Amino acid sequence: MLTRLLDQNRRPLTFVVDEEEITAKQGDTLLTAMLAAGLGHVRHSEFGDGDRAGFCWMGACQDCWVIVEGRGTSRACTTLVEPGMRVLRR
Repeated sequence: MLTRLLDQNRRPLTFVVDEEEITAKQGDTLLTAMLAAGLGHVRHSEFGDGDRAGFCWMGACQDCWVIVEGRGTSRACTTLVEPGMRVLRR
């Protein structure tokens, strides 16, 4: 689980993950917002080795790929949350 310690005063915004509305803070990446919201994982592995919650956190691997409506496959660790964004965890 990811716990937010700093920057509590940033503007809140909402987006949707798999039809669930999530509250994030302005400037959050999808990965940070999803884990801080308690989702537990970002996607399911297509190789059958379970749920994935990011690996490198810097956009060098494919461990946090999600589908962003209107953009397609995106890395959750480098994609900033935008108000109203819709995300699928495959």
